[in-house]
Amino acid sequence: MTSLPPQPLSPLDGRYRAAVSPLTDYLSEAGLNRARVEVEVEWLIALTDRSLFGTAPLGDDDKARLRALYLEFGQSEIDWLAEKEAVTRHDVKAVEYLVRDRLAALGLESVAELTHFALTSEDVNSTAYALTVQRAVTRVWLPRLEAVADALATLARDTRDVAMLSRTHGQPATPTTMGKEIGVFAWRLRRVAAQVAASEYLAKFSGATGTWSAHLAADPTADWPAISRAFVESLGLGFNPVTTQIESHDWQVELYDRARHAGGILHNLATDVWTYISMGYFTQIPVAGATGSSTMPHKINPIRFENAEANLEISGGLFATLAQTLVTSRLQRDLTDSTTQRNIGVAFGHSLLALDNLERGLREISLAPDVLRADLDANWEVLAEAIQTVVRAEIAAGRSSITDPYALLKELTRGRRVGATELAEFVHGLDIGDAAKERLLALSPATYTGLASAVVDQL
Repeated sequence: MTSLPPQPLSPLDGRYRAAVSPLTDYLSEAGLNRARVEVEVEWLIALTDRSLFGTAPLGDDDKARLRALYLEFGQSEIDWLAEKEAVTRHDVKAVEYLVRDRLAALGLESVAELTHFALTSEDVNSTAYALTVQRAVTRVWLPRLEAVADALATLARDTRDVAMLSRTHGQPATPTTMGKEIGVFAWRLRRVAAQVAASEYLAKFSGATGTWSAHLAADPTADWPAISRAFVESLGLGFNPVTTQIESHDWQVELYDRARHAGGILHNLATDVWTYISMGYFTQIPVAGATGSSTMPHKINPIRFENAEANLEISGGLFATLAQTLVTSRLQRDLTDSTTQRNIGVAFGHSLLALDNLERGLREISLAPDVLRADLDANWEVLAEAIQTVVRAEIAAGRSSITDPYALLKELTRGRRVGATELAEFVHGLDIGDAAKERLLALSPATYTGLASAVVDQL
């Protein structure tokens, strides 16, 4: 048997690449290195802008040429860094050498020694990770989460008046509407999405152990904490002034826990819609050319929701591991975070794949109102709640002498089906006022939905 040519090990880089490719611009190795170059270049510009160590501010043309190092970062830089890192065995040092090399090519050797000036690798890394994660979340992942929430809100509004039998503990219960139940998921997702949108993305820029020691040794007169804060904030990030060698990653822990929380809600959605499909509440719209089973031609499988369910479990496990690992660093620094953070893109990738499947799956289902009506008509006993509650109100108002309405309805309905005729006869025989009887006799499972439709207005 011959060996295969090089193949992607992860399905995210193979089978599912098209669905997750927008993330690779930020959360890939190349995306991280581009952000590292951005940090190195902007730091060099920030130092010269302040005329530190006798330098003069660079002209606009020189700044533009420098910024082109990351704005036009491409395959040649990727290859250059790979070759250099094979020698240095240090990814950030390779980036520093790349910037120095390009400075020489641009005729800017005079400021070369300000490349990576007074920085530890984690100054660059914490800033680069904050930039790449922020951009991946705000430009790719969060919009897709919000798109799913919006699709659910639209479906909720479209089905707000479609009565549906509830199933608490899997058993027939007080009716609701499909719109209200779908609206619950839209509400939950929007709440978590708002929390994600408010996330902090923090970086540190304070040297080898967070003390600005080298900075002060080079220039004791400069306000280095203020310079560092201004620099980090100029990149659109928050500044963490109190750290060890590393930024403490607490913002990442918070973000990944929120992403995992969103995934849990989405998982709940996937299993509920799958169940509604199995009950016939939703029919699946055939996709031309698609095959549901290799042997049963009639089948249309709910694969979008099953795929989403599985990928949410994978992403949730990875987000949990990221949060658990990144919250701790031994003493002033250990490297457990380094290899862990390389999987940030994998976690968001599986989550994005799930969002893609859910968004597509919601477009491939259609409500079957006749099935919902038939289910309601077969379960008139769910009106027992309404009847015993009305009887209680009549007792409180002095219009009934019934002593235990709950027990009375329990005897009539618990564990057995009660039809419309039988229930109407029971109501006629109750010791309650005529107005109460009329209200109860007018009820049906399909109309006993309370304010379910109005709840959708909360969206």
